Amino acid sequence: MKTDIEIAQEHKLIPIDELAHSAGLTDAEFEPYGRDKAKVQLDPSRKEKGKLILVTATSGMPAGSGKTTTSIALAQGLKRIGRSAALALREPSLGPVFGMKGGAAGGGYSQVLPMEAINLHFTGDLHAITAANNLLAALLDNARHQGQVVLKEIFWRRVMDVNERMLRNIITGLGGPANGIPTEAGFDITAASELMAVLCLANDMEDLRARIDRIVLGLRPDGTPFTCAELGATGALLALLLEAFKPNLVQSIEGNIAFVHGGPFANIAHGCNSVAATRAALKLADYAVTEAGFGSDLGAEKFFNIKCRAAGFKPAAVVLVTSTRALKWHGGVPLPEIGAPNLEAVERGLVNLDAHIANLRHFGPNIVVSLNHFHTDTDEEVEAIRMRCAALGVRFAVCDGFARGGEGAMELAREVVEAADDPHPLVNTYAEDAPVVDKIEAIVTQVYGGAGVKLSAAAMKDLKRLSDLGYDRLPVCIAKTPFSLTADPKALGAPKGFVLPVERLILNAGSGFVVAMAGSIMRMPGLPKRPAAMGIDVVNGRITGLA
Repeated sequence: MKTDIEIAQEHKLIPIDELAHSAGLTDAEFEPYGRDKAKVQLDPSRKEKGKLILVTATSGMPAGSGKTTTSIALAQGLKRIGRSAALALREPSLGPVFGMKGGAAGGGYSQVLPMEAINLHFTGDLHAITAANNLLAALLDNARHQGQVVLKEIFWRRVMDVNERMLRNIITGLGGPANGIPTEAGFDITAASELMAVLCLANDMEDLRARIDRIVLGLRPDGTPFTCAELGATGALLALLLEAFKPNLVQSIEGNIAFVHGGPFANIAHGCNSVAATRAALKLADYAVTEAGFGSDLGAEKFFNIKCRAAGFKPAAVVLVTSTRALKWHGGVPLPEIGAPNLEAVERGLVNLDAHIANLRHFGPNIVVSLNHFHTDTDEEVEAIRMRCAALGVRFAVCDGFARGGEGAMELAREVVEAADDPHPLVNTYAEDAPVVDKIEAIVTQVYGGAGVKLSAAAMKDLKRLSDLGYDRLPVCIAKTPFSLTADPKALGAPKGFVLPVERLILNAGSGFVVAMAGSIMRMPGLPKRPAAMGIDVVNGRITGLA
């Protein structure tokens, strides 16, 4: 069986100029980055014409859910049934690429291309965000060193786009006064930078400027916030982010246009690609297919409550991806055994599917459950899932996009078209002006199925600070494990009646939300015992081992 990279490298790409023109772009609206990718800046007079389709999933497992593969397959399936479809996806982070999960450009015959470039340096967007983040840290430290500002607490951390546990907590400024002020500091991964979320949520360059201005870097001795605008760094950051703000245009294996742009993680940030890329897809196709990271409790909740609110998007339908393997995992089967037939485990795991369907019903848009098909699936296992969906009154389709590309997603495409033809208004989980704790509680009780929230002593102090600073009514971005509806990654299935522990409340004033850290969540991952990087090489000028 061919690997993803072998399939990708065998495919002949449409030249980027030809692809852009076929999508209706004028020469002034795109700038080629080589032969196979481009930066796009659409004429602002273009109107949105497409229907927005969100792809999400049941609760995660270590082997992944297949959302990106399904998203790409769906777009290709829509094309095969005569509908124009554009993709709006996140950019991969080098952390997972070289760590445990591998790349994020789809799989099999449902990939976005050029796969190697997208998974590695691409057009340099993540490098630009890394540079801008660290320039801001350097300017802040220099202002302190020069005596231009005195801060009692610093919030801004440095970032890098690889997994590096050794840098989570460090001390900077050692070696005497000439080397700065000794400070407890640390690194997060680039996907966790507030600048990543800011870039992805900004509607235009002026909105990007305003959001960067609002970033709170630390607190003065009197407790008042010190912002990026006060430091005077916004212009320099905008210069570094000017090109990175433009969506990247690439293609699927079957020639669909794809905007791959922005990459915040959904377990530590809001988990959605950029507003600019989603809007571009809506302007150029009948259907804009986008995804939100991890399960519906993480990415989809944030897509609806944060991204759609910020951008005014109105999704027409939502696809809920699951698999027999995911359901077996949540039915108690160990990871090495999830590929073996086990109808009883699938039936036990259906409670997780039930919970996510209930979650998504809360938001309004019609649901299509998509079974990410594996060759080991039995007819009895597939039928059990189909019957459960029928009993719950939701559409169901088997998607074989990995093995068959768009042809394997035509059933899913038809179900999505029917679902999107009957749009329902979006219902948010909480009122926009509700207090932060009320918003967290609403998410826990209405989306996770829990009973309530418990704030740690540190989180209570954070809440008081938010209130004192006037930020206690922002939207909420809950950071928690993707493997469970709870904060405990071992609590599989569909737990009920649990209390969500909130350890810290972190202000992201530029992004426009408060991050609630639930349980033990790391903003800088570590590498596994055998990182994926150990299997990547270059042979005869071609990259190998990238998955």
